[in-house]
Amino acid sequence: MGGMTSVPGMHRALPVPDGLEGQRVDQALSRLFGLSRTAAADVADAGNVVVDGRVRGKGDRLIGGSWLEVELPPPPGEPVAPRPVEGMGILHDDDDLVVVDKPVGVAAHPSPGWDGPTVIGGLAAAGYRISTSGAAERQGVVHRLDAATTGVMVVAKSERAYTALKAAFKERTVEKGYHALVQGHPDPSRGTIDAPIDRHPKHDWRFAVVSGGRPSVTHYEVTEAFPAASLVDIRLETGRTHQIRVHFSALRHPCVGDMTYGADPTLAARLGVERQWLHAVRLGFPHPADGRWVDLTSDYPPDLAGALAVLRAET
Repeated sequence: MGGMTSVPGMHRALPVPDGLEGQRVDQALSRLFGLSRTAAADVADAGNVVVDGRVRGKGDRLIGGSWLEVELPPPPGEPVAPRPVEGMGILHDDDDLVVVDKPVGVAAHPSPGWDGPTVIGGLAAAGYRISTSGAAERQGVVHRLDAATTGVMVVAKSERAYTALKAAFKERTVEKGYHALVQGHPDPSRGTIDAPIDRHPKHDWRFAVVSGGRPSVTHYEVTEAFPAASLVDIRLETGRTHQIRVHFSALRHPCVGDMTYGADPTLAARLGVERQWLHAVRLGFPHPADGRWVDLTSDYPPDLAGALAVLRAET
């Protein structure tokens, strides 16, 4: 199927039933294959829907009789294939959960369009048994970091931990701390960004501040300022996809290296940054077994630390 890339899953090819004439791609996939609308949209967003030889988006309308080709995610019950992840450290491990120090270029779990390493595959390769709750490809995952974002991430090993941690994230009793190197100097230097986020109205692969989007709140404080950039300490009140990247881009202070959201490639190249400068430095949460507070931190990886060293040497 031309143009598709995906994790191993199910390939389906069939004519569009006349009864789906005029329906959106995501609606049709949901009806045809029993997917949730979100899962169907994810398949389309990953470029895994082709109609009459052309990749189609989730909002495109279907014509009855057209030839539909779809690459679906692994079916429920199919375990994630073990795949070692170089450089993934273990910050904490007990009977209920494991906390990893995620390196760059590693996704939290398999998804349509991603064929690189994952935290779940890496844990499986290292012999860890994780919770069986959740979709097969996301078992044990209670929160995610972007593939290009490094740092602290917790995965549930027991069913008790999965339930308790999901509830903690939903009820916002988890403390999530990040550091970002952003372009320019946010004004004020300490504040709160309260702006709703949803998919970009014109580019489905990006997110944006959109009226009527999901409530999204980011608290920040500049901790170190340089001539061209600022190091910012961030606490998330909500956890939307790309939230920090979108919010600081909306302020016209994108993360250094984040060309997806408008960063200056010249500055990134000068600092040797090849991805967004964003690191999950801290994660705090009540332990599922006894309620005691667990607080874990992660040091900057070499590429991010190196960029800071360049800025400090120039100041």
